[in-house]
Amino acid sequence: MTEQPTSFERPQPGADPTDSRGALLRTPQPPQTALPLQSRAEGATPCPAPRAAQGEPSGAAPRSGTATAADGSAGAGSEHSQPASAEPDPHRPRPVPEGIPAQPEAAARTAGGAETARTVPATAVPPAGPADPVASSGAAAPDAAGPPGGPDRQGPDGPDRRTGQGLPPGRPLPMRRDGDRLRFVGAATRRIARGMDLDEIVMGLCRATVPTFSDAILVYLREPLPVGDERPVGPLVLRLRRTDRIPAERDLEAGFLPVPPPEQPAELSVVTNELCEVRPGSALGEVLRGVRPVFTDTPSAGAALAELLGENSELAVPGGQRTILAPLRGRRRVIGAALFLRRPDRPAFEADDLLVAAQLATHSALGVDKAVLYGREAYIADELQRTMLPETLPRPTGVRLASRYLPAAETARVGGDWYDAIPLPGSRVALVVGDVMGHSMTSAAIMGQLRTTAQTLAGLDLPPQEVLHHLDEQAQRLGTDRMATCLYAVYDPVSHRITIANAGHPPPVLLHLGGRAEVLRVPPGAPIGVGGVDFEAVELDAPAGGTLLLYTDGLVESRLRDVWTGIEQLREKLAATAQLTGPDHPPPLEALCDEVLDMLGPGDRDDDIALLAARFDGIAPSDVAYWFLEPEDSAPSRARRLARRALARWGLEELTDSVELLVSEVVTNAVRYASRPVTLRLLRTDVLRCEVGDDVPQLPRLRQARATDEGGRGLYLVNRLARRWGATRLSTGKVVWFELHRG
Repeated sequence: MTEQPTSFERPQPGADPTDSRGALLRTPQPPQTALPLQSRAEGATPCPAPRAAQGEPSGAAPRSGTATAADGSAGAGSEHSQPASAEPDPHRPRPVPEGIPAQPEAAARTAGGAETARTVPATAVPPAGPADPVASSGAAAPDAAGPPGGPDRQGPDGPDRRTGQGLPPGRPLPMRRDGDRLRFVGAATRRIARGMDLDEIVMGLCRATVPTFSDAILVYLREPLPVGDERPVGPLVLRLRRTDRIPAERDLEAGFLPVPPPEQPAELSVVTNELCEVRPGSALGEVLRGVRPVFTDTPSAGAALAELLGENSELAVPGGQRTILAPLRGRRRVIGAALFLRRPDRPAFEADDLLVAAQLATHSALGVDKAVLYGREAYIADELQRTMLPETLPRPTGVRLASRYLPAAETARVGGDWYDAIPLPGSRVALVVGDVMGHSMTSAAIMGQLRTTAQTLAGLDLPPQEVLHHLDEQAQRLGTDRMATCLYAVYDPVSHRITIANAGHPPPVLLHLGGRAEVLRVPPGAPIGVGGVDFEAVELDAPAGGTLLLYTDGLVESRLRDVWTGIEQLREKLAATAQLTGPDHPPPLEALCDEVLDMLGPGDRDDDIALLAARFDGIAPSDVAYWFLEPEDSAPSRARRLARRALARWGLEELTDSVELLVSEVVTNAVRYASRPVTLRLLRTDVLRCEVGDDVPQLPRLRQARATDEGGRGLYLVNRLARRWGATRLSTGKVVWFELHRG
């Protein structure tokens, strides 16, 4: 069976006639191998080809590529040349001689009158003629199997579809077999199905049909596209999503497309209506309701086409059956329309082409539905992951923070890794990093619950080992197979100390100011969710200028290396990065995080990665003032006097009035209910922070005092004068704090 060239691509030397993707390519042959003609007298019966005597088994099918002369002699170089003694095989089916395009050499050899030129099936195609601008166009679809067509016939207004005579050089010929049409539909639908997002699917439809099935295509989609089972409430509006056509500069004849001026782009979107509102009961609405593709040569379909393109459209639609309007119907409703057009110099569409258009429209619509659902799932996953992780990191006193998060893959953008930084009373900060098993929606949901639990426990100012103990209990309540690792650390910038508790997590790495990287020795502990295991905390120095790096195992462990090898590589990477900035200047945090992630190779991404870097600046002892006040009536006046002296020592006399007023109000409330000494601490950083602690667990609340009330206005003054204020419950009481700008 002869497979016809179906694209406008240049012939590819040495290519197989049938491309594995479904596209048919021309196979150039040297001139001496052109097909000879098999001539016979009218009414003569063709003789079956003799069986090969050697080099071919008795049951093998004949190889195509060479025709046998009418007298039984084979042409030069023929693969079917047989010895005279060969016996014909009666069981061998003789191929039905189907028509193929007449060869240029055959026209000169055809005898007049008594004999007619006849062609036989062959896969060899004569060498291509002179280069045609259209044939070399880059708009050919590599996956298209060939242009659908109808049965062999001579059209009344077109070229001979059996022999191809009358077509311009390089034009694809219409198909003459149902198998050719099936191959084209299969190749086109495979290309459409390969797309994952909306643009890929629409582009696949355009590239698969132009120029093989049509010379131009316009794809309209609903605006906005419905998702799943949701019902659109607005009117049906179609927006032009994409157009494709044979480039006008490579067309010999522009046909139905107006030739744009040189200064204008040759795009269909310039000359067509981009937005169309489908009115109920209109001609376009009826065509879309019918779902089936239609020719636009009928009055009703022509009115629908005019409504789709718009009254002011400059697109001249060719007459006859050269335009197909195909509705795109998804799983629930019509979501768009596709318009296929052919030039007047090309054979018109036939009735069977409506079936091809229906197949293309159906697969494209289902692909669009799939892409919309996939996009919604990706959006939900992104939103879930974004809300599970902190949107921005806090800026606690005495420490700078930076973070990174990388999912395991682009197709699975949710996972169980998390990090967090939680401000604590006394200018401290809790640093948390954890990893739930897996990287799925379930893992992300469990991670969100554990992160919320950790934030709640941190607000109670519990020791790190107690926080891990309660997280372990929470994981057991969530399920028996809810396992996670976690590392919880509390940094105190005043004492320059850090307390760390670990639950089966990789140990943190501390980068000192001089460039030395150290893997901290912390008790490994058991993972969260095991149950019945005690956790141990360790307190270590946190020198000013040092950088603590907390991470998940996805950074240091993969199929190519174990976790301890990865930790050693991480330590070496940190030390090498610190050498670039010198021993007296630590590397910038953001650049340091990027350098750490650069250590990952192409095959090292097996898991999610969460990274949290903390630069310890600390608070110098000269910037801290701390006192104990007895719970007596003279405590407020003493607090005002001590605050005034500290502000004078720091050169902040302009804040004296505000600080004295607010300190007096907060200390008065603490002394009224406290039974133990009250603490007062002033911290001078970029702001002035005041902290008052007592042993009463009840938190104060802001309320509007009535005109007859003698009290209840202290917190109102704090709220109006302070930059920020708050109250935090401790295991031994509470702390009320406020901050003022230093001016």
